[in-house]
Amino acid sequence: MTIAPACPQCRLQNTYPDGSNYLCADCGHEWAQQAGAEADDSDDAVVKDANGNVLADGDAVVLIKDLKVKGSSTVLKMGTKVKRIRLVGSGDHEVDCRMDAGNFMLKACFLRKA
Repeated sequence: MTIAPACPQCRLQNTYPDGSNYLCADCGHEWAQQAGAEADDSDDAVVKDANGNVLADGDAVVLIKDLKVKGSSTVLKMGTKVKRIRLVGSGDHEVDCRMDAGNFMLKACFLRKA
């Protein structure tokens, strides 16, 4: 059984093979299976926001939806601007940031570049 790679557009793992292509069930993106293997090797360091813009250390971003903080009653509200993000390569949370509510690790798919 082969494991389908993460979607290069939305970076989520909900993908499946369809003939000679991979399809993402979340965003509907379709790409060739050979191109998917090459893309995983070449752009591991590239982090993109929900709109596909490349993020870098020090950028300002805005939350695109309300996020519940796991293990807490805190909710990070949609539209909250976060300044001076830091990109990290650990786990599936790519962005480290500091907000009024504390320090958080966020997924880039819930952010858009400000």
